[in-house]
Amino acid sequence: MAAPEAWRARSCWFCEVAAATTMEATSREAAPAKSSASGPSAPPALFELCGRAVSAHMGVLESGVWALPGPILQSILPLLNIYYLERIEETALKKGLSTQAIWRRLWDELMKTRPSSLESVTCWRAKFMEAFFSHVLRGTIDVSSDKRLCDQRFSPLLHSSRHVRQLTICNMLQGATELVAEPNRRVLETLASSLHTLKFRHLLFSDVAAQQSLRQLLHQLIHHGAVSQVSLYSWPVPESALFILILTMSAGFWQPGPGSLPCRLCGEASRGRAPSRDEGSLLLGSRRPRRDAAERCAAALMATRRKSEVKQVPRAVPTTRVTRRSTQESLAVGGTDSKRELNPPATSYEASGTKQPSSGPAATSSASSSTSSKRAPASSASQPKPLKRFKRAAGKKGGRTRQGSGAESEDLYDFVFIVAGEKEDGEEMEIGEVACGALDGSDPSCLGLPALETSQRFRSISTLELFTVPLSTEAALTLCHLLSSWVSLESLTLSYNGLGSNIFRLLDSLRALSGQAGCRLRALHLSDLFSPLPILELTRAIVRALPLLRVLSIRVDHPSQRDNPAVPENAGAPSHIIGDEEIPENCLEQLEMGFPRGAQPAPLLCSVLKASGSLQQLSLDSATFASPQDFGLVLQTLKEYNLSLKRLSFHDMNLADCQSEVLFLLQNLTLQEITFSFCRLFEKRPAQFLPEMVAAMKGNSTLKGLRLPGNRLGNAGLLALADVFSEDSSSSLCQLDISSNCIKPDGLLEFAKRLERWGRGAFGHLRLFQNWLDQDAVTAREAIRRLRATCHVVSDSWDSSQAFADYVSTM
Repeated sequence: MAAPEAWRARSCWFCEVAAATTMEATSREAAPAKSSASGPSAPPALFELCGRAVSAHMGVLESGVWALPGPILQSILPLLNIYYLERIEETALKKGLSTQAIWRRLWDELMKTRPSSLESVTCWRAKFMEAFFSHVLRGTIDVSSDKRLCDQRFSPLLHSSRHVRQLTICNMLQGATELVAEPNRRVLETLASSLHTLKFRHLLFSDVAAQQSLRQLLHQLIHHGAVSQVSLYSWPVPESALFILILTMSAGFWQPGPGSLPCRLCGEASRGRAPSRDEGSLLLGSRRPRRDAAERCAAALMATRRKSEVKQVPRAVPTTRVTRRSTQESLAVGGTDSKRELNPPATSYEASGTKQPSSGPAATSSASSSTSSKRAPASSASQPKPLKRFKRAAGKKGGRTRQGSGAESEDLYDFVFIVAGEKEDGEEMEIGEVACGALDGSDPSCLGLPALETSQRFRSISTLELFTVPLSTEAALTLCHLLSSWVSLESLTLSYNGLGSNIFRLLDSLRALSGQAGCRLRALHLSDLFSPLPILELTRAIVRALPLLRVLSIRVDHPSQRDNPAVPENAGAPSHIIGDEEIPENCLEQLEMGFPRGAQPAPLLCSVLKASGSLQQLSLDSATFASPQDFGLVLQTLKEYNLSLKRLSFHDMNLADCQSEVLFLLQNLTLQEITFSFCRLFEKRPAQFLPEMVAAMKGNSTLKGLRLPGNRLGNAGLLALADVFSEDSSSSLCQLDISSNCIKPDGLLEFAKRLERWGRGAFGHLRLFQNWLDQDAVTAREAIRRLRATCHVVSDSWDSSQAFADYVSTM
């Protein structure tokens, strides 16, 4: 009897609150109702009035609300603000109640954005709170504008921080200063344990204060937190100091900025501690002086740039952006050692104990004389120079420079068009020449950069992604040096970074990393517009450098400018990068290649496939071979050497003349999924080829998925394909993709009737995107209704008038 009595007591308490609330509400609404010209409106329901009162006094009634029976609690949940709705989640689940619909409605009403169709939202509460945190941090939402967001008893940032798994920092590092401020100390501590992914998008120039805040933020989130992935997106003109700061902090190196307070999380014992012998050797390499070649390179770059600025304009207005001092500190932490990369050290390292040499003017002068920079000056010779990215037009030496960082970051015209101007002026070539001079062994004391040995090493991330971030020579050197000892890195993505000849340094650093004990790099994604190496040569070099790699995705959009590119002098001998020797056995399981236009040498691809005995998935995009025989050679190699291959994909390849090779593939009894995407399969001899293809598929009992998008199958081809599911077929096909195949509603309806006639039952998924189903909507709906009794249909509402050219070609 205890449970019914408790329920009765809670219900009585609820009724008392309801009665008191009703009397109060009635007295408040009586006066306005009398004076209303249109007459009194219908009074709110008793339960709704009670729920509003309970929601307004949750600070006192919260524990009582938690103990309410499920049916009553379910009606109160939509009336709570987001803070109490989040707090009551666990109790609601115990009572069998779900708040997902409430959070979804809050998302639609407050965020007013529709999630991507590719995104599968498993928890609307977490998604809402994460987006709410970002909006409050950036100041793009006013919590006082909606009573569901406003509650003086809660801090919006603190309350939502534990749901944040991914944080994006944009533009001029907005939010970094707020997060490291003392009032938000608990917020940052919560983020350190909840945040896993940190993203940077569309970064602009930042001042020293913002960079110092970012330094503290990264230190706590990465070194003392749980962040495992850092991604950078769309940074057309990377600021060297800021970029190197993000890289070095992500790699686990920490050096407090000037005047910064000691980190309370590091502990008294670690403050001021010099790195251990292993840390120093990882930073500097074997038998290296404290000032390594990469530091000399970075110093020479900065010295040359600033000396040229002094020559161009003796005096200019100082700005508050990145100063020389902050740039030197960032470069010191992330300096690179290209010599060590080109000649990978042995597994045992030896820390050097030589004293750091002081900066010498002679070294600066010698480094500066190798080239003249064309960047605009930012300050006078006697003042620290900021690392300026915008330049004046050539020939206007007497022009005025813009003052401050606000004008530069707000001038979109200059921001877009200066990028091309810098490359047209050949500045990258000049920087490369200076870098080569610094790497050739000039005086190590170019500038007074602090030694890397003064940096401490902490926890580092496991996933690094750089999307559309052009890498200058100094940035590429820094990245390569860090990679050579970044043993915790598991996945690396470099997408459209303009590496150029720096690809050789990258290969050397990856080879050095592979030789490190405990190397965890298992996934590499590399794509760019151009490559100094042909794509197959590059693939062979990567596989040789990283024999333990499991996933390799590589794409080059345009062919190399030279068939046999000469390796730059500062990149070392090419024999260890390109050679005719056999590739050793590797652990590659997934290989994706996007080829530029032009015939590819089949023997080179076959050599990679022969060494990849564990390959399970292969994808070739835009591959072209000299003859069908070369394509047949590749397929024969797959059959003989890649016995574990399960998924094979071809995209944007002309296979109209390779029909016998396609039939050979469909008869392969080890493949489980084959994709022919926009491969022009039925362009020639469709009446003869389709029956042969269907016969091969009917005899294959291992093939589970077939994807044929964009092959102009048409109604006739679809009906021929239906025979694969006939009664005399041994096929076990359960996934079929016939998108973009000029299929009309009447053909789809007949296809559905044939499946019903053969009674095969549900066979899985059928994809119908971008077909001509809008020509007869009634017939299309009937066809899809019949198909859904057999399989799961995925379609869309597509305007077929866009496919007029396709229609004409199939008439």
